[in-house]
Amino acid sequence: MFGPKKSKYRKQQRLRGGEQGIATKGFRPAFGTHALKCLTGAEISARQIEAARRAMTRYVKRGGKIWIRVFPHKPITQKAAEVPMGSGKGSLDYYVAVVKKGTVLFEMDGVDETTAREAMRLAGQKLPVKCKYINANEI
Repeated sequence: MFGPKKSKYRKQQRLRGGEQGIATKGFRPAFGTHALKCLTGAEISARQIEAARRAMTRYVKRGGKIWIRVFPHKPITQKAAEVPMGSGKGSLDYYVAVVKKGTVLFEMDGVDETTAREAMRLAGQKLPVKCKYINANEI
């Protein structure tokens, strides 16, 4: 599972709304010729990123090269069931990557366009955001 090896603070404030707005960094493909771009902002969990990666890898039968352009740095905490109020912040549950509209999530190279398009479509179904396939050569 993805997550930082070490962080300065174990728990973070939630600060919702960081996914609003348009991405100013990471909105262009940098490594591969095929990419998956998100059309809405959201928090994507490490499990969802891994599920999308597996779907792509299995479809291309471990051919080509895949780059993951987002990383889940933000810790999300969860209180146990039936805990009374005032008992402090919950324990660490999982990590999320906060993505804005227009962020490139995955890139791929070494496969033909039809294979890449279908692999990206399958990966997009595993994610909580609307996504679209883009070709780096057409930008």
